Amino acid sequence: MAARIIDGKAVAAEVRAGVAEEARRFRAESGRPPCLAVVLVGDDPASHSYIRGKVRAAEEVGIEARDHLLPAETREEALLSLVASLNADPAVHGILVQLPLPAHIDKAAVLEAIDPHKDVDGFHPYNVGRLVLGAPALAPCTPTGILKLLDHAGVDLTGKEAVVVGRSTMVGRPTASLLLHRNATVTTCHSRTRDLAAVCRRAEILVVAIGRARMIGADHVSPGAVVIDVGTNRVDGRLVGDVDFDAVAPKASAITPVPGGVGPMTVAMLMVNTVRAATLQRHAPPISR
Repeated sequence: MAARIIDGKAVAAEVRAGVAEEARRFRAESGRPPCLAVVLVGDDPASHSYIRGKVRAAEEVGIEARDHLLPAETREEALLSLVASLNADPAVHGILVQLPLPAHIDKAAVLEAIDPHKDVDGFHPYNVGRLVLGAPALAPCTPTGILKLLDHAGVDLTGKEAVVVGRSTMVGRPTASLLLHRNATVTTCHSRTRDLAAVCRRAEILVVAIGRARMIGADHVSPGAVVIDVGTNRVDGRLVGDVDFDAVAPKASAITPVPGGVGPMTVAMLMVNTVRAATLQRHAPPISR
């Protein structure tokens, strides 16, 4: 029996509809819309495409989007100055600095400069720490989108064996933390993991975020596993995941496609974070710097 397809586009549409209603409520109560400031440094075509998609998604749900497009030669001091001004602007509720940044700019310094209450990417150490502790936080969008997909698919996480392939600070590690908080038993795999296929076969829930096209095949998946593919790789002009979909789908009970799986959820959860940040700031002012 072929796996059930977990349709990220459909789930993201439901999430965006809910965000649009929350944005309307916020505007009615505060007199202005939630506002997301998006900062891009450089001319990377993929980054420009991502920014356009995020701005379009924001506008569609009633979030004001302000884009700040800076040349690649922008100095770190100038970028930090812009972030400081956005932190101080009460009309801006969320700040997103598109990654990657040019090599001459210290990514960590920029991300740590963002007010944690406006950190809608969930990358600031303050939010990372609270996520690990299980405290309320603005959590990274892709991991929260993954949890939303699992919930929508009716996957009960309690006691389940979950394997996360990838330990990045943006996806792998926060996803593992969220799964732990939902009472899954979690193993995180990485480049030094011995016999990766054997570890993956233990998984009832397999989350793959390694950035290598079609690396996970049928021999990595146990019958009936739920497979979440976070990968986005270009192969011969096509977008493919980290999972060999055609090989794995016949064994899995449910699987996300690429495209149309996790990707739409990342943008949808960014909208969720922006409205949440705006709402929280009405009651707890951003941290001054």
